[in-house]
Amino acid sequence: MKPTKKSSLYECQHCGWQSSKWVGKCPNCDSWESLVELNKAQIQHLQTNTKQKDSKPIPITQIQEESLERFSSTQSELDIVLGGGIVKGGLYLVGGSPGIGKSTLLLKIAGDLAKNGKKILYVSGEESLSQIYNRAKRCHCLSDLLFLLSEINIMEIKENILNTQFEVCIIDSIQTMYSPNLTAAPGSVSQVREITFELMRMAKNLNIAIFIIGHITKDGQIAGPRVLEHMVDCVLYFEGEKNSELKILRGFKNRFGTTSEIGIFEMKEYGLVSANEATKKFFNKKRDMPGSAAVAICEGSRCLVVEIQALTFENEFGVPKRLANGFDTNRLNMILALLEKKLGIMLHRHDVFVNVAGGIKISETSADLALIASILSSYKNRVLKASTAFLGEVSLIGDIREIGSLEMRLKELENFGFTTAIVPNTPKGYKGNVKCIPVYEVAKIIDWM
Repeated sequence: MKPTKKSSLYECQHCGWQSSKWVGKCPNCDSWESLVELNKAQIQHLQTNTKQKDSKPIPITQIQEESLERFSSTQSELDIVLGGGIVKGGLYLVGGSPGIGKSTLLLKIAGDLAKNGKKILYVSGEESLSQIYNRAKRCHCLSDLLFLLSEINIMEIKENILNTQFEVCIIDSIQTMYSPNLTAAPGSVSQVREITFELMRMAKNLNIAIFIIGHITKDGQIAGPRVLEHMVDCVLYFEGEKNSELKILRGFKNRFGTTSEIGIFEMKEYGLVSANEATKKFFNKKRDMPGSAAVAICEGSRCLVVEIQALTFENEFGVPKRLANGFDTNRLNMILALLEKKLGIMLHRHDVFVNVAGGIKISETSADLALIASILSSYKNRVLKASTAFLGEVSLIGDIREIGSLEMRLKELENFGFTTAIVPNTPKGYKGNVKCIPVYEVAKIIDWM
């Protein structure tokens, strides 16, 4: 009798890619030695989970609309990012660098919600109960309705949630949890996928909000399979320097609102809290040195006035350096090439360093004009007027394009005491006190300076 051929299945522990044979390098994520063979029980478990129940399609006109039940997180900045508050039955993923404040913020929120009468469960697989208690005491978030659980078995966690009617559950972190149905180690692709599916079912069936803290890789991505970010309802990332007091929470996915909002937090002695007067945290009115220019950027429904700093220095030896903190380096290189081509500013022998004050990252193109102004100010060693701001997108042919929400930006500049704005156009019907000086070409900036 001819023996049956053994069927094997290999899975990448970095991205979840599967193959019937082992390969040294994963073709999906280019990771070496990352494929691990799944045993018979794991393969059978995956095949069981893929079976779907019989269902019939329903006309879209017969679908009944369900209203979202929201409640405040007690942190105004987090409510802004979430689109108005926490949604019952929502599954939220929070990522960020180690020590940036993920656990501190969620513990602070858990304590404040418990003080408001909600029953909260905080599950930790990384810290002991006494460690969490000490941090909760420091953050002033002790409450009889805040329950702590030190457990990594998802079945034990599920049993505790089923036995007690919690309204919010926090998992710290997803990479430390494991399911006894799988033999893989905690943090592996199969374990993270299985745990997330289980949490998603609990959130929807029990109508409770679940927050998941996720570790990140050295590339800044959530560790584990990419499907993790697809399964959750909302993905939040912390940005900012580890030692900086200001932390920025940005939404990259939100099924219950927009993803254009950001939240600004401050690290205090009693934990991470919403920043008071957040719009004033990124700008210093005392700008009496060359290389500084102001711009108003839009992040969702709010407008922030930020300071762009530039430093140019002649490099007589070697290749000149181009470094940018908070600004896209590729776009910086394009703008430097434009300055040499259109204005004759020979920067190919100069080191150029750019920094956005406050640790915020600019992703829109409305700051192009302010960047050029700061570079020219440093190159020519001329101080720009502190009461003047620069707004406009610069194209590769040297003209300055219009930007959106210009009137809202001018209004925010007026609140900061600005009197002049260099803009590509003046909004129709604008009656503010900021004088708009139209500039249509980059070459005119030299004439204005």
